[in-house]
Amino acid sequence: MATRTGAQSPALHAADSHDLIRVVGARENNLKDVSIEIPKRRLTVFTGVSGSGKSSLVFNTIAAESQRMINETYSAFVQGFMPTLARPEVDVLDGLTTAITVDQQRMGADPRSTVGTATDANAMLRILFSRLGKPRIGPPSAYSFNTASVRASGGITVERGAAKTKTVKATFHRTGGMCTRCEGRGSVSDIDLTQLYDDSKSLAEGAFTIPGWKSDSQWTVQVYAQSGFVDPDKPIRKYTKKELQAFLYGEPVKVKVNGVNLTYEGLIPKIQKSFLSKDKEAMQPHIRAFVERAVTFTTCPECDGTRLSEGARSSKIKRISIADACAMEIRDLAEWVRGLKEPSVAPLLTALQQTLDSFVEIGLGYLALDRPAGTLSGGEAQRVKMIRHLGSSLTDVTYVFDEPTIGLHPHDIQRMNGLLLRLRDKGNTVLVVEHKPEAIAIADHVVDLGPGAGTAGGTVCFEGPLEGLRGSDTVTGRHLDDRATLKETVRKSTGALEIRGATANNLRHVDVDIPLGMLTVITGVAGSGKSSLVHGSIPTDEGVVSVDQAPIKGSRRSNPATYTGLLDPIRKAFAKANGVKPALFSANSEGACPNCNGAGVIYTDLAMMAGVETTCEDCEGKRFQASVLEYTLGGRDISEVLAMSVAEAEEFFGSGEAHTPAAHKILDRLADVGLGYLTLGQPLTTLSGGERQRLKLATHMGDKGGVYILDEPTTGLHLADVEQLLGLLDRLVDSGKSVIVIEHHQAVMAHADWIIDLGPGAGHDGGRIVFEGTPADLVSARSTLTGEHLATYVGT
Repeated sequence: MATRTGAQSPALHAADSHDLIRVVGARENNLKDVSIEIPKRRLTVFTGVSGSGKSSLVFNTIAAESQRMINETYSAFVQGFMPTLARPEVDVLDGLTTAITVDQQRMGADPRSTVGTATDANAMLRILFSRLGKPRIGPPSAYSFNTASVRASGGITVERGAAKTKTVKATFHRTGGMCTRCEGRGSVSDIDLTQLYDDSKSLAEGAFTIPGWKSDSQWTVQVYAQSGFVDPDKPIRKYTKKELQAFLYGEPVKVKVNGVNLTYEGLIPKIQKSFLSKDKEAMQPHIRAFVERAVTFTTCPECDGTRLSEGARSSKIKRISIADACAMEIRDLAEWVRGLKEPSVAPLLTALQQTLDSFVEIGLGYLALDRPAGTLSGGEAQRVKMIRHLGSSLTDVTYVFDEPTIGLHPHDIQRMNGLLLRLRDKGNTVLVVEHKPEAIAIADHVVDLGPGAGTAGGTVCFEGPLEGLRGSDTVTGRHLDDRATLKETVRKSTGALEIRGATANNLRHVDVDIPLGMLTVITGVAGSGKSSLVHGSIPTDEGVVSVDQAPIKGSRRSNPATYTGLLDPIRKAFAKANGVKPALFSANSEGACPNCNGAGVIYTDLAMMAGVETTCEDCEGKRFQASVLEYTLGGRDISEVLAMSVAEAEEFFGSGEAHTPAAHKILDRLADVGLGYLTLGQPLTTLSGGERQRLKLATHMGDKGGVYILDEPTTGLHLADVEQLLGLLDRLVDSGKSVIVIEHHQAVMAHADWIIDLGPGAGHDGGRIVFEGTPADLVSARSTLTGEHLATYVGT
C-alpha cells in the first residue's frame, strides 16, 4: 500500500486531549477561590507553610470529589453502608480520575489490629496453616486471635408450611484461635491502686488522690464516707477483707447521704465508668495524665503476648507455629515462605510471597506481622497502606500522598522517591504534599500555596517546574536551598542520663549515657531502635516530659482552647468580670445555645446522601445563648474571643482590662511552637498532623520537667518553620532543660550539641550505638549512613 509523501500526522484523538485536572474556584477551608490546572500522568508536589491550604486543595477538594463521584455509582442500598461525603466547595472540577488516598493517618489503635491483619498477610498465613499445619486443628478461624471458640446446642424450630413445624436438636461449634485470658489482645490491663488513694490515710483525712476527689464536701467522696460499708475514720490499709471488697468492687446500691438518695458503687467500676470508658485524648490535660498513670498493661501470662490459644500455637509447619511466623521480622518470614514447596497451595504461597516482598521493598522488612498497628509511626502506617498498590495493574489512577517521607532517614527517602516515580511511570497521576527538599526535587510540576498560614494562606503563589520555584520569591522558593550549619561551639554537659543493658525490641544490651543540659539528637535509619531506646529505656518519672507521635483525637467540639486548658482561665476571667458562674461560658455546658446544643450548626442526616449542616439560626453559629453574649471582657464577648487567632488573643490577654496571666502563658507557648495563626475555637478535626503534634508540644511545655523528649517535632513543618523550631529548642535548653530529640531532619542534627546514631541497619541489623559525639565529629568521620548524608547536607 502506497503512502503519501509529506503526509501530516493524524489529528489528536479527542480522548487524548484530557490531560489536565482542572480546578476552578476552590473555597474549601481557607482556600480563596483557587483555580489551577494539574498535569495528568505526572508527579506534582504541593508545597507551602503548614496551614497554607495544601491538604484542603489536594485531599478535601480533588480526592474528596473523586471519592464522592465513585460512591454515587453504587445503588442507594450500598451507599447506605458507605461514608457519606458532601460536595466540596468548588465551582468546577474537570478531568478527575479514580483517586486512591494514602494518608498519614495512624492506623486504628484497636488492640486487635496488627500489621498482619491490616495487610491481609495474616489471612493468607491462617489459610496456609489450616492446610499444612500439623497437627491439624481446624479451619483458618482456628488460627485467628480475633475469633473465639464457640459451642452451643439446643432445640431449633423448623417451619415447613402452615401446619408442619417441629423442634429439631441442633449443635453449633466453631473453633477459634483467641486466647481466652486476654481475649486476643496479648496484654491484660490493671488499675494501679496506689494512684487512686493513699492507703495510710482514712477517707476523712482525704485519702483519695483522684483529680477532683480531694474535697471532703465533694458528693462522690461523701458517698463512700457515709455509705456505711466502710469506716471513714479508719486508714484504708486497715480495712477488713469484707470492707476492702465492698470499697473496691461493691455492686451499685442506693444509699442516703445528707438526706439525698445517691448510688454507691465500688471504686474500680466507678473509675472505669468515669474515666477509662471515655476518650483519653478529649480529656483535660491533668485528667489525661492521671489516667496514663493509673492504668497498667502487662503481657498476658497464658499466651505470652501471642494472643493465640494453646491449640493454635501447637500446630506447626517445619517446627514453626503461626505465632512464631508472626513474630519474625518480615524479611526473615519472606525467606521462610520461599522455602515452602507444596504444589497444593502454590497460588497462596505466591500471593503471600508477593505481599511480604513488598514490605521489604518499601523498607519495612524490619517490622513483624504481630506488631500492633497503633504503634506504627505516621510514616510507617502510610507505607504499609502503599503495599497493596505496588503490584497493582491499575493505570490512569490518581494517587494522593500526604508527606510520604515522614519518619524516613535521608537514606530511606531515596527509596521512597523511586516508588513514587514508579507509580507515575505506569501512567498514573501522583499528587504529593511535601516539605522535604529531597522529595520536592523529583517533581515534574510544583504548586506552592501560601503565602502564610490560616487566613493568610489559601492562594497559589507559584506553579511550574522546580527551577521556577527556586527562582521565585515565595517562602518555599527562598528557603528551598537553606542549609543549617554546624555549631562552632557546643554546650557542655551538666550530667548524664544513664541507660544500661537496654534490650527493648531490637536493642542489643545497649549501654549509653545521654548528656543532660544539652540538645541531644537520637538518629538512625527507620527501625534502627531509636524509639525503643528513648521511650522504652528512659524512666518516665516526674522529671521527664515525653511528647510522642500518638495522635490527639477530638470531636468537632474540641478545639485548641479546650485541649490546652486555655478555656479554664478564660471562663474564670469572664465570670469574675461579670459576677456570674464560669459554666455559662462553656458551649458544652450551661452557656450552650439550646437549639444546636452548643455545636453552632444543625446537622440533618439524609441517609445514603451527604448530610447537610446549616448554621444555627438562633445563635448564628456562635454556639452560645444570647444572654451569655451580653457579658463581655475587655469589650469582647466569649464567641468573639474564641474567634481570635492565637496571636490576637496573646495581645488581648496580655494587658488592659482583659489581662489574664494564666491564659497569656498558654498563648505564649502556642505562639512559640508556630501556631500563632490558629483560631482558639477551631475544631481539632480540621488541624493537620503537624499542627496537632505542635499543639501537644505546647501543652506539655507547661509541665514541670527537667528532661523533654520530642519524637520527630519537624513532622509537617515547612522549611521556614524549622528555623523557628530550632530557636524554641534552644530556648528550652538555655532555660535549664535537657532536650532529647528523635529526628531525621538534617537541620536539627546539624544544630545539635550531641548526636547518638543507632544502626547500622534496621530490625535485627540495628539496635547498636554506631556513633556518639558532636555533629562535627560525625561529619568528619563519615563512618555511618547518617554521617554520609549529614556531610553532604552541610556541604563538606
